[in-house]
Amino acid sequence: MNCRCQLSNVTRNYIDTFQCILNEMIREMTSAQLSDSISGNFIVQMIPHHRAAIEMSRNILQYTTNIPLQSIASQIIEEQTKSIENMQAILDTCKQKQNCLQDVRTYENRVDRIMQTMFTDMKNACTENDINGNFMREMIPHHIGAIEMSENALQYRICPQLRPILEAIIISQKSGVRHMHHLLCCRK
Repeated sequence: MNCRCQLSNVTRNYIDTFQCILNEMIREMTSAQLSDSISGNFIVQMIPHHRAAIEMSRNILQYTTNIPLQSIASQIIEEQTKSIENMQAILDTCKQKQNCLQDVRTYENRVDRIMQTMFTDMKNACTENDINGNFMREMIPHHIGAIEMSENALQYRICPQLRPILEAIIISQKSGVRHMHHLLCCRK
């Protein structure tokens, strides 16, 4: 991580937990069992992505006294828990929606680039003795990854039940990015 200064014990504890969550997310997203279904592939990679956001939000809630950030973290937990439930409910149906090999390859190549950018940006987020700022600098690229993965999936023939989930991800996470950018800017 960049911007390293001497970190407090509290910040180190926060960062250590964040790193464990991030590493688990990377492992699960990159080792997900993929098939010839773009809809199914999206779901099996997005569920661990959402789980990580929930755990990262729980991590910040242990430390922050910032009310707007508590609200953001709580909203992430609520929205992404519901999104996971919705995706799990349609997974078997969506896996049956198969795509041609060319589309699957093109889709997965773009997903791989999105994930690598997201992983790198999250790993390299500036770390200071400011847990609130750290969380937002880590979560913004996480949200951008979900937005881009959802927009990518919408370019293909997908399971009709998945479309409203993708649209909800895009709307809620764009809003979250704007809110976190605003909070970061207001602190300067």
